[in-house]
Amino acid sequence: MPVHIHPTAPLARRALLPGDPGRALALAQLVLAEPKMFNHNRGLWGYTGAAADGELLTIQSTGMGGPSAAIVLEELCDLGLELAIRVGTCGALDPELELGDLVIADAALAADGASRALGAAARVAADAGLVAALRAADGAAGARTGAVASSDLFYDRDRDRVDGWRRAGALAIEMEAATLLRVGELRRIRVGCLLAVTDVFDGQAARRRIDAEDLLKATEQLGRLGAGALRA
Repeated sequence: MPVHIHPTAPLARRALLPGDPGRALALAQLVLAEPKMFNHNRGLWGYTGAAADGELLTIQSTGMGGPSAAIVLEELCDLGLELAIRVGTCGALDPELELGDLVIADAALAADGASRALGAAARVAADAGLVAALRAADGAAGARTGAVASSDLFYDRDRDRVDGWRRAGALAIEMEAATLLRVGELRRIRVGCLLAVTDVFDGQAARRRIDAEDLLKATEQLGRLGAGALRA
């Protein structure tokens, strides 16, 4: 039995992995038929139900940051998970990105401690098949595809570091992708990443944050595209 995940319903072979437990609940209500709580231990809410294709899909929150995400994915792998897509939020690094835009990560810059502790190279690739499936999913026509930067810091005061990620080609910044992709490499499962832009930065410091209504719309997009890319 895993230490942190205590299943109370079956685990599907495929999963969507939001960071936020509240977003896991919202996604379960949006994309699953008759969802059942899969896990509530440690406040890491998870649900399993039937997706639009009629097959089981699990939606499991990972918590914030690489260390928590690594624990969750490792234990899901122990329980039999085969493929997963992180469905989360990000801050824009590319100035052309706007609030609510979608980013399909084909790689993550490993600027966080957890992925590096797991032996990640400077850049960790997403599963190519899942990247292609996300790009082909209904509603993904306007999504950007490219690298993202994974950091341990939500409030990063080092502008030089952030500018370096931009120069390295990162479209956006988030906190879990590199670790999840690295665990996927180590456990030999397929892992992808789909993000919605919830923060943009004007000038050197000013941050604009997505409002609650648009965040709900973005959450629905994440769920429908992610579930569509995981079709059986």
